[in-house]
Amino acid sequence: VAERREEGRRPMDSNSPQPHRRPEREGSHNYDIESMDGGAGPPWRQLNGSSEALLRFDDGDGSAHQPLLRKRTMNTTSQIAIVGAKVCPIESLDYEVVENDLFKQDWRTRKKVHIFQYIVLKWTLVLLIGLLTGVVGFFNNLAVENIAGFKLLLTGDLMLKERYLKAFFVYAGCNLVLAAAAAAICAYIAPAAAGSGIPEVKAYLNGVDAYSILAPSTLFVKIFGSILGVSAGFVLGKEGPMVHTGACIANLLGQGGSRKYHLTCNWLRYFKNDRDRRDLITCGSAAGVAAAFRAPVGGVLFALEEAASCLLVNISVLPKMISDSVYTSYSRWRSALLWRTFFTTAVVAVVLKGLIEFCRSGKCGLFGQGGLIMFDLSSTVAVYSTPDLIAIIILGIIGGIFGGLFNFLLDKILRMYSIINEKGAPYKILLTITISVITSMCSYGLPWLAACTPCPVDAVEQCPTIGRSGNFKNFQCPPGHYNDLASLFFNTNDDAIRNLFSNGTATEFHMSTLFIFFTAVYCLGLVTYGIAVPSGLFIPVILAGATYGRIVGTLLGSISDLDPGLFALLGAASFLGGTMRMTVSVCVILLELTNDLPMLPLVMLVLLISKTIADNFNKGVYDQIVVMKGLPYMEAHAEPYMRHLVAGDVVSGPLITFSGVEKVENIVHALRLTGHNGFPVVDEPPITESPELVGLVTRSHLLVLLKSKNFMKGQVKTSGSFVLRRFGAFDFAKPGSGKGLKIEDLDFTDEEMNMYVDLHPIVNTSPYTVVETMSLAKAAILFRELGLRHLLVVPKTPDRPPIVGILTRHDFMPEHIHSLFPGFNPHKYYSASMAG
Repeated sequence: VAERREEGRRPMDSNSPQPHRRPEREGSHNYDIESMDGGAGPPWRQLNGSSEALLRFDDGDGSAHQPLLRKRTMNTTSQIAIVGAKVCPIESLDYEVVENDLFKQDWRTRKKVHIFQYIVLKWTLVLLIGLLTGVVGFFNNLAVENIAGFKLLLTGDLMLKERYLKAFFVYAGCNLVLAAAAAAICAYIAPAAAGSGIPEVKAYLNGVDAYSILAPSTLFVKIFGSILGVSAGFVLGKEGPMVHTGACIANLLGQGGSRKYHLTCNWLRYFKNDRDRRDLITCGSAAGVAAAFRAPVGGVLFALEEAASCLLVNISVLPKMISDSVYTSYSRWRSALLWRTFFTTAVVAVVLKGLIEFCRSGKCGLFGQGGLIMFDLSSTVAVYSTPDLIAIIILGIIGGIFGGLFNFLLDKILRMYSIINEKGAPYKILLTITISVITSMCSYGLPWLAACTPCPVDAVEQCPTIGRSGNFKNFQCPPGHYNDLASLFFNTNDDAIRNLFSNGTATEFHMSTLFIFFTAVYCLGLVTYGIAVPSGLFIPVILAGATYGRIVGTLLGSISDLDPGLFALLGAASFLGGTMRMTVSVCVILLELTNDLPMLPLVMLVLLISKTIADNFNKGVYDQIVVMKGLPYMEAHAEPYMRHLVAGDVVSGPLITFSGVEKVENIVHALRLTGHNGFPVVDEPPITESPELVGLVTRSHLLVLLKSKNFMKGQVKTSGSFVLRRFGAFDFAKPGSGKGLKIEDLDFTDEEMNMYVDLHPIVNTSPYTVVETMSLAKAAILFRELGLRHLLVVPKTPDRPPIVGILTRHDFMPEHIHSLFPGFNPHKYYSASMAG
C-alpha cells in the first residue's frame, strides 16, 4: 500500500508540472483532480499547503536564525502494522460526530422514545457483555482444570508404577498434542489471536482500527486456543487473552446487527458508529479482567489505566470556542461510561460466584478442587516495622531491574520470532512445538534434581505443597514426603502460585529450589510469549515475582518478621510494576486476589519503586509490543521536541480537495486512485465570492451518495432536499466487521461521469481546525484527547487558500517527523526539557 490511508493526500510524481507561484517551502504543492489528468484547475487549489515563515530550530545551538533542513515534504509512508505476524494496512477509528445536514435533521426528529430505546439497549448490551464474559471465563477455568488435571493424573499413575520413561512420553505427548492444536487453529483461522491481545485492545481504544483483531474468528480462537495453550503446560496465562476475549464479545454485540444476514432492527442502528462500540469494548476489556482474576474493581481500574487511553477527556485542553454545552456532555459521558463499566464487572462477579458455588458440590470434575485463581492471605497478620520497609525497598529495586531486563529481552526475542513467523503457518506450528518440548523437559526433568523432604508436622495442611489438580502424589517421593520443586513445576500455574503464596511455609521450599524455578520460569516466560498461541504475561510475571520474593524474604528473614507468603505477594507486585508499569489497577487486582487489605501500603510502595526504577530502562511491555507491531499509538503526552515544531511543519502534500458541487468523474478518480478517507470541501466561485472552507467529507459518505446516482447536469448548489428525503442519518452509518461499500462495487456511464453532485448535505460543517502556527505539541494533545481522525490545518493570514492540509495520527508519529527532519535531534530537546 503506497498511499496514505487517512486524508486527501497522494504521492506526487517528481515529473509533475509545478504551478507558477512563489514557493513557500520546498516541495508539497496541491493539485486538484483535474490536474491529475493534465487540467489546470482553479488557481487556488494548486497552492502549497504550507506556511511561509514558521519558526524552526537547527541542530546546532537551537537558535532560530537557520531553518531545519527538511528531507522531503510528501508523505509516502503507508500505515501498516503487524497483526498476527502478518503485515496489514490499518486505518484510524472515527470517534468524531459528523455534524452534517442529515445529522441535524435526525436530532430534530428524534423523540424521547428513541432516546429511551437507546439507553435501554445500551444497558442491555453491557449486561450481556458481563454475562457472556463471566460464562466464558468460567468455562475457560473449568476446561483447563479438567484437561490439565486429567493429564497430571494419568502421568502420576504411571509414575506410581515406576514407569517413569513412559510417564514422560505421556506427559510430553499430551502437551505436544494440545500445543499443536492451539497453534494450528491460531495460525490457520485467526493469526491475530496470538499473544495476549492487550496491546491490540489498547491500540483500538486509542483509535487504531487494526485488521481482524476483534473479529468473531479471533474470539473463537482466543477462547479455545487459550484453553489448549494453558492446558499444554506452557508458562503463560489466560488472563491477558480474557481481556481480548471480553473486547471481542463486546465488539460482536456492538455491531448493530447484520444487514447481510438480516439480523438487525431499528433499535440496533444506534450502535453503527465507532463511539458507542468504543464504550462497549471498554466495558468488555474490564469484564475480561474481572473474569480472569475475580477482581471487579481491578477490572474497572485496568480499563481506565491501561486500556481506555483515549477516553479520559481532559477538558482543559479543549479550545476556548467549545461551548459550555459540549463541556457538560463530555463530563456526563465519562461518568456514565465509568458507571456502565462498573456494572459490567459486577455482573461478571455475580455470574462467577454463582457458577463456582454450583461446582463446589463436585459436579464440575476437578474444577471444584482448583477453581478460579484466588489466593486468600487474609489469615496472615501483616505487622511490619522499619527493617521490613528496608527489605521491601530492596524488593522493589530488584523488581524494577528484573522487569526492565525482561522487557528488553522480550523485545529481542519477539523480533526474532517475527522472522520465523513470516515464513508461514507451518513454521509457527513448528516453533510452538519446539517450545512445548522444551517446557515439558523442564517441567518433568528439573524436579528430579530436588530431594524428597518430610512433610512438616506443624503444617496447616498435610504436605501443603501437594498439587491440587488431580491430587497428584508428589512426584517420586514416598508417603509422608514431598518434592518442593515438583509442587511448583509439575502443576498448573494457578496451583503453583497458591503454593508460593501459602502462609506458614517458611521452611517448605529450599533456596536451591527457588533459584532453579525462578530461572526456568523467567526464561520460559520469555521464549513462550510470541508463539502462535493465545498467551498472557500476568501468570509468568506473577510466578517469577513470587519466587524471587520468597528468595528475598528468606535471605532477609533475620531482619524482617513478614511471612514468606507475603514476601511472595510483594515480589509479584514488584515484577508486575517493573514489566507492565501499571500501579493503581495492579495494586487493586492483587488485593482482590489475596483478600489482604492490610498489605495495601506495602503493595503501593513496592509498585512505585519498581515502576520508577524500570522506567529508567525502557517502556512497559505492552507499550513496547505496540511499537514493535507498528501500531500508531498516541501517547497521553506530547514529546518535548514537538514544542519546537508547529502544525504546518509536518503537513505533507499534495492535498486533494473537492468543490461543494463536484464533478462525479473527479470524485470517482480520487476514490479509485487513493485510499484516503477524508477530503476537504471548499466552495469556490461562482458558488461563493471567494474560496471558503465548507468542511470535511468522508469516503464512506461519498460512496453512499454516489451509489444513489442523484446527479445534476450543471454545477449548481441545491438545497439538498432530495438527500434529506431519500436518506436518513443511519444510511451513512459505519458497517460492522463485514464488508462495507467500496468504489470497485460502483459502475458509472460516461454521461454520469460528466455530471455533478452536491456534497453540502453530507459534509461535516464543524470539523476541528487548528492554525498552522500552533505548536505541534499542543495539536498532538488536542488530537489525542478528543479522539480525532482528521485535524484540519488552516492558514494564519486571510489572503491564502482556506485549507493548508490535514493532520492525522500518522503525522504525529516520531518516525514520520524524523523522516521529514533528518537533522533534528530530539534527545537534545528532551534533555533540555528535563533540565528545565
